[in-house]
Amino acid sequence: MPASTSSYETVSVRAPQGPQQGAKLKVTSDSFADGSTIGMDFVFGGCGGKNRSPQLSWSGAPAGTRSFAITCFDPDAPTGCGYWHWLAFDIPASVAKVDVGAGTDKSPAGGRSGATDYGISSYGGPCPPKGDGAHRYFFTVYALDVPSLGASEKTHGAPCMFMMRGHVLASGTIVGTFGH
Repeated sequence: MPASTSSYETVSVRAPQGPQQGAKLKVTSDSFADGSTIGMDFVFGGCGGKNRSPQLSWSGAPAGTRSFAITCFDPDAPTGCGYWHWLAFDIPASVAKVDVGAGTDKSPAGGRSGATDYGISSYGGPCPPKGDGAHRYFFTVYALDVPSLGASEKTHGAPCMFMMRGHVLASGTIVGTFGH
């Protein structure tokens, strides 16, 4: 049963050997507030949404940041291992935001997109099973010490996270919810 949206459990969705102690990015969105419901513009088409990726901004990247990666992960999916909704990586270190809809591009903000659990190499919005309650969607931005992960549009969530292993300088997360 999904966790209540009124109190969040601690969920770690980050690369192993992750951020240095205290290294945090501040992640915000003009599309939804942290802990709030994600609007239909950003919900997958199969659930009646427009499947546009939300706007995200981040700050606080440490010295040595050479690229960014963005993930959207649903730990409440009834799969036993969660569900990857968005993988974007090799985003240049000069970028500090992605605009609404940038995730429909296979090269958001000059980066690249990996394969979601929908089997597409672009953003795939929330679409939990009807009646499954509200799911949580963790949008995480990672500051990396490499300009490229060496990943491709066929790279899925677990391999992408493994490729980030030892390269994460900082990360930050904003969480949205959706259910129907």
